[in-house]
Amino acid sequence: MSKHLPQRPTTAFVGASWAALVVGAGTYLIGLWNSTMQLNERGYYFTLLMYGLFAAVSLQKSVRDRLEGVKVTGIYFTLCWVSLLLSVALLTVGLLNASLVLSEKGFFAMSFVLSLFAAVAVQKNVRDVAVSQDAGGGYVDSGKE
Repeated sequence: MSKHLPQRPTTAFVGASWAALVVGAGTYLIGLWNSTMQLNERGYYFTLLMYGLFAAVSLQKSVRDRLEGVKVTGIYFTLCWVSLLLSVALLTVGLLNASLVLSEKGFFAMSFVLSLFAAVAVQKNVRDVAVSQDAGGGYVDSGKE
C-alpha cells in the first residue's frame, strides 16, 4: 500500500470549517439558552450536541486511521458509527416529541447537523495540517478543495 500524504488545506477552508463549527454549535447553544424549555430538556439537547460532536470526530479519526493503515478495532469502529447514528436518532425523537413550533425544531436540527459536519471538517484539517508539517509541506492555494 502506497503512503499518500494529504496536502495542507488552504487557509480559507480551515477558516470556513472553524466558522461553520462556531456558527452551528453557537446558534444551537444560543437557541437552547433562549428557549422556554425546562432545564432537564435543555440538558438533554446539550448532551446530545456534545455526544454527537464527539462521535463525529471519533468516527472521522477512525476512518482516517484505517485509510492510513493504523489499526482500529472493529468494535471501536462500530461503536463510533452507532454513537453517531444514535445521537442523530435521539435528537430526531426528541424534536418529534418536543412541544416546539416547527420552525424551532428545524432550527435545532439544522444547527445540529451543521455542527456535526463542521466538526468532521475541522478534525480533518487539524490532522492534514499536522501531517503536512511533519512532512514539510506547505499550503495549497489552487482554489480546488
